[in-house]
Amino acid sequence: CCTAASVVTDGSGAAAEERSLYIMRVVQIAVMCVLALTVVFGIFFLGCNLLIKSEGMINFLVKDRRPSKEVEAVVVGPY
Repeated sequence: CCTAASVVTDGSGAAAEERSLYIMRVVQIAVMCVLALTVVFGIFFLGCNLLIKSEGMINFLVKDRRPSKEVEAVVVGPY
C-alpha cells in the first residue's frame, strides 16, 4: 500500500521511481531474451551433434553389411 518512496511529495521522486522501474523492466526483458536464445541454440547444437553421431553409426553399420569385392566378382562373373 504505502511505501517510503510513495510518501515523497515532490515530483522528482516519482519520476525517478518510474525511471527505475522502466530500467528494471528493460533489463528483465533483455535477460529473458538472452536465456531464450541460449536455450534455442543449445537445443539446436545438441540436435545437430546427435544427428552427426547417428549418421556416423549408420555409416558404420552400412560398412559392416556391404559385401566384399570378391563376392561381387563372383556374382558378376557368370552373367
